[in-house]
Amino acid sequence: MARRSKKKKIRVDLDFPKDDNTRRNFLVITISSALLGIVLLAFWALNASLVFGILAPAPANGNPVFINSACGFDPNMALPDYTQNESCFFTKERISTQSMTVEWDNVKGPGRGQEFDVTGIAPERLGTLSHPPQEMRMSCVAKADEDFPFTIKIWEPSTGGGLGTSYSVSAVTNQEGECYLEVMNALPGEGWEVWVQFDRSLPRMKEFTLTIEVDTYDGIPDWMNNKNQFIGPEVILGPFNLRPLIFINFFGYGFIFLVYPGAVYWDKKMKAINAMEEKFPDFLRDLAEYWKGGLSMTLAVRTLANSEYGALNDEVQKMSQQLSWGVAFGDVIVLFADRVGTPLVKRAISLIGEANRAGGKISDILVTAANDSREIKFLEGERERAIASYIAVIWTSYFVFLGVIVVLAKVFIPAISSANSGDDSAQIGNMVIRAIDPLFFLVVFFYGVSAQGLGNGAMAGLMATGRLSSGMKHAGMMLMISTLAFNFVAFSPDLLGVPGDMGLNPSLGYFSPG
Repeated sequence: MARRSKKKKIRVDLDFPKDDNTRRNFLVITISSALLGIVLLAFWALNASLVFGILAPAPANGNPVFINSACGFDPNMALPDYTQNESCFFTKERISTQSMTVEWDNVKGPGRGQEFDVTGIAPERLGTLSHPPQEMRMSCVAKADEDFPFTIKIWEPSTGGGLGTSYSVSAVTNQEGECYLEVMNALPGEGWEVWVQFDRSLPRMKEFTLTIEVDTYDGIPDWMNNKNQFIGPEVILGPFNLRPLIFINFFGYGFIFLVYPGAVYWDKKMKAINAMEEKFPDFLRDLAEYWKGGLSMTLAVRTLANSEYGALNDEVQKMSQQLSWGVAFGDVIVLFADRVGTPLVKRAISLIGEANRAGGKISDILVTAANDSREIKFLEGERERAIASYIAVIWTSYFVFLGVIVVLAKVFIPAISSANSGDDSAQIGNMVIRAIDPLFFLVVFFYGVSAQGLGNGAMAGLMATGRLSSGMKHAGMMLMISTLAFNFVAFSPDLLGVPGDMGLNPSLGYFSPG
């Protein structure tokens, strides 16, 4: 009798690949944000006199290194002229509109006059360029008991002193929109005059309002302060005058990108896993009940896939699908433990797997594992509740510290600086007040608050969850709060050293024309 050949069993190991890209995404986010943070910190270091001036010789002209490299300024030149200033997109000047408004009551003939100044670029700074045209616009409103004509004249100062060329327009009282005059090129100079003239026999003007606007240039890029440190373009946001790209901010931006994006992503994933762990004991308990009811593990899991387990729903359904493909129950729960990857789940699954292989009373093991997991989650919750008060103390102390520092930067330092605005010390009684630089103290205060935020945030997160990612998330939030507070309160133009808008500097009082 022919010997029947034994059929070979075909074994298929359905080792499903993990579809969780958490670690890969975390590395991509962390590395990308870290590289960006390093670039931002490098920009800060180059403009904060930490590299050039301390670790390396500073350029002779004192300009930031990026200006020298991008604009081609001669590092040996004491101060770039206007020609070089306008040749580079980084420093090309934008128009600054200056204005003045004059309000007079009961003006009688022959009228009144007012002196004012027009700012501009100093001749020695122009280089090979001529002074750019500065347009002047004048408008006025005159109200009287009756309509009568009057004349507005604007006189530019002559080079030899006195008055030079005049520009005039005629108008009628109580007529809106007729009193308007343009001067296409108002060159800089002191002693400009504006007159309103009418006959002595005419009645008085009850109200007269005059507005003059001049589009001026000063030759100083509006994103450079008087110390030639990068302060960035101006952003007007309601009542706030912001400089979001000031070099100081790059210190905060750099550390925010270093610690915050990756921490937020990882902490979010940990919260999702924690939500699954919260439902895990319920799943084990229901699985034990179905086993006691006589169902096999495969059928029990497939039945529970239609139940509601919150964040655990997807994982239970995935286990059911794997069982439907013929994967052994022991392999399914191991794959589940690998996907979740937490010690709590791995511990419970290890007990269940050993009981399943040993053929013991698996229902008791399931109940034990469920109770053990629930007890662990309860203790974690108790720990978080106990630590919450300490976390609140850390955040409160940080806000108090931040508030004090912002008040010092905004109020105290400017007051001390105004008491002695010179380069030397000033003496008040027996007390000597040395000349201080408000920008220096502002920078030091910001660095101190940022360092406080990094330390307090890291400690708060570690105490709350025991994870460094949570600590970095708290630190990032504190850094963002301090950066916003300083930008909206302390980084004002006067403290940053931004050349202030002098306006048209009208003279005190008025005079009779003629």
